[in-house]
Parts: sequence; structure tokens; C-alpha cells
Amino acid sequence: LLRGLKYLHSANILHRDLKPGNLLVNANCDLKICDFGLARTSRGNEQFMTEYVVTRWYRAPELLLCCDNYGTSIDVWSVGCIFAEILGRKPIFPGTEYLNQLKLIINVLGSQQEADIAFIDNPKARKYIKSLPYSRGIHFSHLYPHADPLAIDLLQRMLVFDPSKRITVMEALLHPYMSGLYDPRRNPPAQVPINLDIDENMGEHMIRE
Repeated sequence: LLRGLKYLHSANILHRDLKPGNLLVNANCDLKICDFGLARTSRGNEQFMTEYVVTRWYRAPELLLCCDNYGTSIDVWSVGCIFAEILGRKPIFPGTEYLNQLKLIINVLGSQQEADIAFIDNPKARKYIKSLPYSRGIHFSHLYPHADPLAIDLLQRMLVFDPSKRITVMEALLHPYMSGLYDPRRNPPAQVPINLDIDENMGEHMIRE
């Protein structure tokens, strides 16, 4: 999953809807990322992007908080949620609606410092986060006591509230937990960026050709 996501991000593509249902695995355990219906080209300014992407349980805080700008870190958060689900055999943040989703996240990650919510550009959203009851958080090693300590370390670097402090896909691939599973020579980046806007402007006849 991380190797595939590395290629997408190197091509300036955000998947925006990573979840177990969009991952295909065959009998040989070959994994394919599917359903690019919400995928978009990543740019320097993402203000035209909507927060209504990604199935709620795998949605990053910056999307739940209606932030105007976001980037590849939203996909990393989704991967973290999927990773946690693999470790615990159940979703880590099964929110019933988006406010409940934020509460579940804060309950696990703990109340955030002022510096860690500075990215929230919506005043009402920031006020809501500050209004939540104080939480010390729950360490991932307590949630997943049988998990490899290196897996816990990688998970806590993925599920970081502030997107600017979240690990990147490339950093995740180089994490000790992934040792021996990633070879840069066999997983090269995209040769050129992909512009999905071109495909959106193509007519059905041209696409079929």
C-alpha cells in the first residue's frame, strides 16, 4: 500500500478515499489500490478542494475540521487507520457522525496543544476542538499490546493530529518496521506528474479511443 501510494504522490496525485474496501488483494497477496473516483491532482494551493472526501472512519482531522488546504498527509492518515485496523482487527475511529469522529480521535490522541491546532483555519472548528473535555489520550501500545514495538512507533507517526507533523509516505517506507520490504530500485517514482484535469476534460469518445 505504501509503495503504491509513494508512486501516486510522486505523480502529484491524492487518492482521497483510501479504505479497506478500496484495496484489492489476490491469492498471491498482491495488493492493488482501486477506485480513483475522488482522486485529484495535488497543487501548491488546494483551496478548491472540498472536505467531503474519504469515508468518515478514515478521514483525516484537517478534512473533518473543514480546512481549506490539505495535501498528501490525508492519505497517510488513512493508511494509519487501515494499519490500526490490521493490528486490532477492528476500526480505530468508528465515528457515528463527524463530531463524534473528532471526539474519538481526541480520546485516543489526547487533547492538542495550541501549536498543534494552528493549522485549523476555520474559527468555529478550532473553537469546537478547544471545547472538548481534556483527554490524556491512550497510548497505542495499550490499544495493541501484542503488536511489534516498531509497528506501534510507525503507527503513532502516521496518526498525528497536525498534518505538518505527520510522517510522509517516503519516511514511512524508510521506517525500521519496513526494513527489507522496500527497495527504491524496484519502486521508482513517477517519471512525470499526472494531470487529472486533462482526463476530466476529455469526452467519452476520446477516452474510449
